[in-house]
Order: sequence, then structure tokens, then C-alpha cells
Amino acid sequence: MRRDVFQAMADPVRRDIVQLLSQQPLTVNAVAEHFDVSRPAISKHLKILNECGIITLEQKGRERYCLLQPKALIPAFLWIDQYRPLWEEQLDRFEQYLEQLKTKK
Repeated sequence: MRRDVFQAMADPVRRDIVQLLSQQPLTVNAVAEHFDVSRPAISKHLKILNECGIITLEQKGRERYCLLQPKALIPAFLWIDQYRPLWEEQLDRFEQYLEQLKTKK
């Protein structure tokens, strides 16, 4: 099955893994230590992220390191970014509403 960045980032555990790896490369075991799920489950998540090109796995001695490939996230960013004006407009309206509530007190 061919996966894409949207499928990969749809899972909250995988989003947390990406966030974790955005700080620094980690071994597979170090990634697994941050989660309350089984090591095989983390390996499956890492496999999906690797298949999508979001991470690469690099063998160094006996350890496998997970390295984030941020360029792979660009399609998701561009898709989400198209909705920025909508959200900014909604937030502006909410801010105006809060200001109105303040002035009524």
C-alpha cells in the first residue's frame, strides 16, 4: 500500500513522534521510551513515517537512528496554509467579540 504524508500525520502518535524528532535524531529505543505503547507498535509507526519519507532510519553500529526529513511535510503544510485566512478571520471576530464583552462590563 502506498502511503502519503496526510495518512502518516493523521495518527496522533506519529505526530508526537515527528514533534519529538524535530528536536534531535533519536534511536528507535529512545523514541519508544517516550510512549506508553509497545515497542512493536512504535516500530510500526516508524515504518509508516519512513515509507512516507518523513523520517529516515540510519544504522550506526548496533543502533538505528531516526532522522526527521522536514521537506516531506511541505505538502501538508501547503494544504493547511491555504486555510490560514479563514482561521485568521475567525480569530479576529472572536477577539472583537471579547472586546465587546469587556466594554459592556
